[in-house]
Amino acid sequence: MHGPEKRPALSATALGALFGIAAAICWAAGFVAAKHGLAKGMSPTDLAFHRFVWSGLAMVPVMAKAGFGDLGGVGWGRGLVLLVLAGPLQAISSYTGFTLAPLGHGAVIHPASAALGGALLAYLVLHEPLTRARLLGILGIILGLLVFAGEAITTLGGKAPIGDALFANAGLMWAVFTICLRRWATSGIMAARIVGVLSLLIYAPLFSYFIGFERIMAVGLAENLLQIAVQGVFAGLLAIYLFGRSVTALGAGRASTFPALVPAFTILIGFLALGEVPTWPQLIGLAIVGVGFRFALKT
Repeated sequence: MHGPEKRPALSATALGALFGIAAAICWAAGFVAAKHGLAKGMSPTDLAFHRFVWSGLAMVPVMAKAGFGDLGGVGWGRGLVLLVLAGPLQAISSYTGFTLAPLGHGAVIHPASAALGGALLAYLVLHEPLTRARLLGILGIILGLLVFAGEAITTLGGKAPIGDALFANAGLMWAVFTICLRRWATSGIMAARIVGVLSLLIYAPLFSYFIGFERIMAVGLAENLLQIAVQGVFAGLLAIYLFGRSVTALGAGRASTFPALVPAFTILIGFLALGEVPTWPQLIGLAIVGVGFRFALKT
């Protein structure tokens, strides 16, 4: 008699793709929830508090075991760099953009800047090759994002360009964070621990002293629980961990393409949660980005 056949294990590329897709879903949920929270009266700094401080509190016992003295071997210098690039400052830049520009702008410009900046830096800094397939993929992503931008540009005016610049800044910060993870061989879970714990140690006291909890208290328990779950767990801790695993499996260049999927998931989640129906240009842009993403994953 023959024993049960073993199912073939997923390849590193397939696992890396799954991790990257899951991270993109988490970020998209964070975008939609952030816009909802801002509409309810929360500020960008309030949302950043929920995104990082609670997860940092949960990470304290784990970091204590890994070692506070050198932040689990990463070191305080590098740890502070990771905090700046992927912590409250990056989140506040993105959240503030949503107070000045529409949701669609952030859903396109932020991930586009992260994807394209990450791919370029991976080539220039890490010397990861840009194959023909990957170049075609990057061009496809750019074309698809331009379709989104072409529709969104009709809403430009007033302070919207400032919001767009803040989205681009947040995306480029994430691109540099991606390169740092790869260059320093830092795991996603360690990066999540460091960003969370240092946010608890540095951002929480500054927030408490200079900003306070008046707006957080005013929006009610339900909205705060929503933001803690979506920002703190999914868009914060879990997304950093998943993306870090993707970088490890695929390399920084290919992993940097996953933020380009965020517009698709943002539109889908926005439709399911807020009832916002996607337009035909948005659907066309999604299709083009999807094709570009498929080519960009090729070695």
